[in-house]
Parts: sequence; structure tokens; C-alpha cells
Amino acid sequence: MSQPCIICVAITGSVSTKANNPAVPISVAEQIESTQEAFEAGACIAHCHVRDDEGKPSSDPDRFARLKAGIEKHCPGMIVQLSTGGRSGAGLARGGMLPLRPDMASLSVGSNNFPTRVYENPPDLVDWLASEMLRYGVKPEIECFDLSHIVQAAAMQKDGRLKGPLYVQFVMGVKNAMPADERIFDFYIETLKRLAPDALWCAAGIGPAQITLNEWSIAKGGHTRTGMEDNVRLDKNTLAPSNAALVRRAVAICEKYQRPVATWREARALLGLPLKAPAAA
Repeated sequence: MSQPCIICVAITGSVSTKANNPAVPISVAEQIESTQEAFEAGACIAHCHVRDDEGKPSSDPDRFARLKAGIEKHCPGMIVQLSTGGRSGAGLARGGMLPLRPDMASLSVGSNNFPTRVYENPPDLVDWLASEMLRYGVKPEIECFDLSHIVQAAAMQKDGRLKGPLYVQFVMGVKNAMPADERIFDFYIETLKRLAPDALWCAAGIGPAQITLNEWSIAKGGHTRTGMEDNVRLDKNTLAPSNAALVRRAVAICEKYQRPVATWREARALLGLPLKAPAAA
């Protein structure tokens, strides 16, 4: 349990989440400021989406470029992870930001149900996104919403479509997908260790499941994700005042289980990412 815990912060939500909590950062400037606060609180990965001028999901590479540049300037050394998920557009537009060569990008390797729609990740799109990540030297974060996604990620590593070691994130608590169930969570860990023994793993919980997944992942030796994309409350009665507040909560759980919080240098070493020279402030 001495391995440092990598804390990822998923910084932004939708217009509806901002309506539920005005502290949710939407614009590029707001996201950069919020990320800097979260970085100073202990996060070393920023999971990023962008929004258009109306606050709607966008796949605009220019907005991603401005957000990436701002984080690199104000959070030197922080790992920038851009999203290729469905909120980043449709079809090949979902990978339009990969030529920016972020440190990491999210990659879902299979489809599943979401609260009101199907999150579609057809095999040809998954293969193309994976090939673009190989092309531009981007490390995938495999987002697993279902057990089959772990199996698929391991198969893709074995046949060379993904470069190992894998970094796999278990996502639980999405309505109509996998619930936050500890026995299932433990089976996820066991399955990943069996199929991809060299993989690292983290976990994200949606809504009220966020703190539960933070606790499970930290206690069981993995890494964890927090932030306002997934949850806008500290507890049932209290809105989170910032992403930094959610990061500080994860840091407190690390302290509870005597897990050191990974610095950006330690996180880069664990993930096999280059140690970049800090950008000038």
C-alpha cells in the first residue's frame, strides 16, 4: 500500500450540471482556473472536455488546444488527458484533438447504456481512435463501463492495437450501466490482474457513488478520479464549492489509508510518461 495514489480530476460538466451547481467551470478560462486549484490541492491528471459559447459539448480542436496550453502553463507537469468520448462529437470528430499530442486521452472500447441513450463505441471507431493514439504517442486511459470492456482492452493489448502496460479506469454508478457494487468491483480487479497482469487501474464513481469509489480504489491499492464532471456534491446536503474541494476529499481518504498522494513526477513515472520541463508561469 506504499504506492502513491494518482488523483485525476474531471473538471467540467454539462449545462445541466452547472444549473445544479454554479461552481462548475464551463468556459476554457474557468476550466484552467479550476484545474490550477485542483492541481495545487493534489490532482495530477486533468480529464478534459470542452464546451462551445453556449456551454454545449464541443469537439473543436482549437478549444482543446487553448485548454491544454493553459493547463500546461499554469499547472506545470500536470498530465493532460483529453476526452475522445461521445461528448466530444460524433464519429471521427471524437479524435480530432489527438494531433495536439496530449499526454493521455480517454478511450472507451465498447458500447453500453447511459441514462437516456446508448453510448455507442463501434469496433471500427474504437480501432481508429486507438490507432491515432499510437500514431501521436498518446497514452490511452481505458474507460470500462462493463466487464466486457476489460476483456476487450486486454485483447487489444495482446494483438498490438494498444500499447501496454494498460491504464484502466472502472466506471460505476452510471444509470442503466454498472452499479457501484463492491463484489463486482473486486471481480473487475481480479479479472484485470488475470488478463493484463502489468496493468494499472483506477476508478470513477458517478454522482453519490463518487466518494464510495474513491474509498474502494484508494483502500484496495488503485488510483482514483474525482471532479465535477461526475458529481457536484460533497454530500447529500452540500454542494461542492470547487473541483479542488473534491480533490481535497480524495486526499483525506488517502491519508486515512496511509497512501501517499502521487506528485506529477511520480504519476508520470508510474504511467510511463515523459518528464516534461515545467512551462514558464
